[in-house]
Amino acid sequence: MNKGGNVYIIASVNRRTLYVGVTSNLAKRTWEHRTKVYPDSYTAKYNCVQLVYYSHFGNIIDAIAEEKRIKGGSRQDKEDLINSMNYNWDDLYDNIY
Repeated sequence: MNKGGNVYIIASVNRRTLYVGVTSNLAKRTWEHRTKVYPDSYTAKYNCVQLVYYSHFGNIIDAIAEEKRIKGGSRQDKEDLINSMNYNWDDLYDNIY
């Protein structure tokens, strides 16, 4: 059985660093970033704790393909994507429940 997936972008507090990821459990994965469960990770090192973009896919394979597409784009492409759903770059963590 294929689970759905979510592509997401987490930003550092100062918005200098963006991290693009994919997960089948967005709430849990975002919580892991916010609480720095993996203290040596890229997101912990650069204080990426604000969920600024996410998109759900009914199929994890499609979500992985979209993650790769986004990662291959420019910084401006990522900012445009964030602005398309979250112009103020609000932390969307409370919206995912």
